[in-house]
Amino acid sequence: MAKKRPSQPRTASGKTSSAVTRAQAEQESRDGLVERTEEGHRKAGREPNAEPPLVSSGARAVRRPEPRLIDQDIRDRPMLTEDEKLLQSPKDDMGAFTRSDPWRVMRITAEFVEGFDALSPIHKGVTIFGSARTGPDDPQYVAAQETARLLALQGFSIITGAGPGIMEAANKGAKEGGGHSVGCNIELPFEQGANPYVDTLVNFRYFFVRKTMFIKYSNAFIIFPGGFGTLDELFEALTLIQTGKIYQFPVILFGRHYWAGLVRWITSRLVGEGKIAPGDLDLLLLTDDPAEAAQAVIDAHEAQTAANVE
Repeated sequence: MAKKRPSQPRTASGKTSSAVTRAQAEQESRDGLVERTEEGHRKAGREPNAEPPLVSSGARAVRRPEPRLIDQDIRDRPMLTEDEKLLQSPKDDMGAFTRSDPWRVMRITAEFVEGFDALSPIHKGVTIFGSARTGPDDPQYVAAQETARLLALQGFSIITGAGPGIMEAANKGAKEGGGHSVGCNIELPFEQGANPYVDTLVNFRYFFVRKTMFIKYSNAFIIFPGGFGTLDELFEALTLIQTGKIYQFPVILFGRHYWAGLVRWITSRLVGEGKIAPGDLDLLLLTDDPAEAAQAVIDAHEAQTAANVE
């Protein structure tokens, strides 16, 4: 009897998994990110790579690097970010490893110091996440803008990833509310450009340093419809809350219809199979109302303040 050949694993879309399929998917994923980011800028009426207008004299911009080639000999891809260099597995030449990664720690340390220095004036902050491709005529863009405006009127600094789409809407709302508009940009293999509504712009090379800034200087996360990056920040916050690293930190999912499928999956799978506790569902707030989202943040900040006084 012939031995049955094991079936090959398949991707979530049903394709047979292989090195070729994976490489193609990775390339298409990177290309899609560029396309979505550029689309967000164009929907706002500007060219993707155009320099944003100068901001007010009180604004602070920290490191706006130009795209550049880095360690071209590591891979044959045309551009490498600092994050990608850091995440490379050590090669056979251990001497090269000792001359690169240990010294890179100094650069990481400097980036933390620079971020802390730029953002230290923020004592009431809210980070708003969402898709870069959302245009000004989209109801979610309008809602993000209004949510940020309401929070800015209450003295909150609005922090985003500095890009187009929902990020731009939030920074714009902060300006309209007379608040402090902050953008934490990330180095990517392409120049994504900051939106023109950012007062304080900080450019980061490393995702994990940037994520630390989002958490450290925020009292809440408001999560608008978005993709992998948005989901990454969502689950990062939930993990930190679940493990007791941060307290009285609302995580607000804006757009009930968009998030309904994810919430159903969390309920049926994670809770249903005992992977998380039923009470963990209460860590998530869902709303379609900017005023409701803003009030949840205000209430949580008051609770945080009261706890600190006690």
